[in-house]
Formats: sequence, structure tokens, C-alpha cells
Amino acid sequence: MAGGVNAKAGSCAPEFHQIRAIPCHQDREPYAHRVIPTQGRVLTMIDDLFVSFEGAFAESTIKSYRADFKRYSNWCRANDRNPMEVTPEDFARFIDHMALKSSSATISRHVASLSTLFRLSEVADVTKSPNVTLAVNRVYRQKGRGQKQAVPLTREVLDALLKVCDDSNSGLRDRVLLRLGYETMRRRAELCSLKFEDLEILGSGKAALRLRFSKTDQFGVGKLIPISPGLLADIREWGERTGNSGYLIRRIYRMGEIGNNLDPGSINNRLQALQAEADLDLGGNLTGHSFRVGAALDLLEQGESMEKIMLRGGWRSEDIVIQYLRAWRPL
Repeated sequence: MAGGVNAKAGSCAPEFHQIRAIPCHQDREPYAHRVIPTQGRVLTMIDDLFVSFEGAFAESTIKSYRADFKRYSNWCRANDRNPMEVTPEDFARFIDHMALKSSSATISRHVASLSTLFRLSEVADVTKSPNVTLAVNRVYRQKGRGQKQAVPLTREVLDALLKVCDDSNSGLRDRVLLRLGYETMRRRAELCSLKFEDLEILGSGKAALRLRFSKTDQFGVGKLIPISPGLLADIREWGERTGNSGYLIRRIYRMGEIGNNLDPGSINNRLQALQAEADLDLGGNLTGHSFRVGAALDLLEQGESMEKIMLRGGWRSEDIVIQYLRAWRPL
């Protein structure tokens, strides 16, 4: 028998719904006849889509897309909806559901992620409908659009954290992590992607690290980031213990053994452990983003231009930088 047995006893459902007209992309005909998969095939279809993403998107981006789609599909399952053929009214109700517990920023990210998945799956992108726009605006009116900013890891904080790093494998790894994060102003995933092979000694005798990919450089144009003599010395000492190859930032096991690359999500835990050890009350917990905010604040205090701060941190939008800095210093 074609198709599978439905959840309702005695009823059967075909593999696909009947072909019907649905909205398509704006650059095509307004409507086209298309086969819409049933709920039973959605996860397989999405898994295939994620496989096709490999190499085209950063791993962290794909991970975020997966997490956002899982939350959305769980809501659809609980409400007997097919994730790939919801109506604009359905999606607006999903936003209302998220608004009960999630921030405006989280909701905006989900909408953007799901819009990409709909578009690349070649199904109607309901996130562009007026119903969804109004639902998102209601969230902004209710919760505001301000985001909680990371606690800045400034030079003063950096020095305090370095003092609690001993000469053990964990302590030396932490010194490299702290100086690397502050000096390069890179995001967590970018820090964890750097390798010993990315270290270069320039003609001037100064050292730099080559960042091959980043959030704002998905196609590998690359960028050389200068580093201080202090960080270079730490990297060389760390290299003597790790074989001078592979990832710079490594996990350290309980007995002190050096493992492979550190997961980006573990940086927050490590920073907060060092913050507790240094007994620093900063009005909140340090996170991986604290490197970027703290170094940007220090550059601003030193009189550096906004253009240079954006260049150092890899920001494309001046508005984003101002948003970060304004939370901690009047501009």
C-alpha cells in the first residue's frame, strides 16, 4: 500500500498531499504547482538540506539553523501542523508562543533562520507575510529591541585573570585563550578555529595570525591579525607542549592531559571559572563576547576612530558597534 498509516485509527495518508498552488519566490511566477511533503517526510527533507549546507555555511551557522528549526518543528508537531506548509496565521501564532519566554533578539533570529530554510527548500516563505510582520512588531512593542550586552573584558580585567593562571597545562592554555581573545577581538568559533599553522612571522619581524574564515568572511578571503610579543611567547611555549601543530585552543582533561580542539561553547564556562577564581565582581558573568566588547571599549578610551575599531573587531555595521559601546559608556 502506498503511503503510511495515519495517527487516527483506520485512516491512511498518501506519501504526498495533492498538488496545489502555493506562493513562490518573487522572482518567479506568482503561483506554481508544487508537491508539498507530508509531516512524515519533513525531517528527512530538512536533514538532506542541512547536508547540502556543509561547506557552504559555517558549522556554527548550521548548528544554529538546526536548533531553530527543531524548536519550530516541535511547536508544529504539538499543534498538528506540517512545518513546511504552515499558513501565515500559523507562523504568527508560533511567534506569539515564543514571546511567552524568549527575547526579541531570539525571536528575530528564529524568523531569519526559518526564512532561509523556507527559501532554500523552495517552499513559500511565510515569514514575509503581513501577519508575521505584525506579530514581530507586537513583540518589539512589548519587549523592546534592546539586547543584554556582554560584560566587557577590558585590559584591567584581563590582567586580573592572567594573575590566576599558573604554569600547568590548563593555566598556560588559559593564558593563550585570554590574550588571544582580547588581542584579536574574535568570536568564539573563530578563536577555536585558529591553528599553529596560522602563525606567521612578517618581514618586519612582528608576528600575526591568519584568520582564514569568519562570520563576515564566509568565503575565505582571509585576514592577518597582528599579535603582541607576549602572546607570541605564550603560543611558542604552548606549542612545545602540543607539538606545534593543530588547534591553538585545546581542551584539558581532568588529569591535565591535553586534548583536541576546545568547543566554542566551553569558552564561556572557562571565563566564568577564571572570573570566580580571581574573585571579580563585574556585575555579571564574562562570556566569549566579552573579549570583543572590552577591547572595543579600551580602543575607544584610547581615542581610536570608529573605523579602526570596526576593522579590528570585524564588524560591518557601525550601528552594531555603537550599540555595544553605548551600553557601557555614553557616546
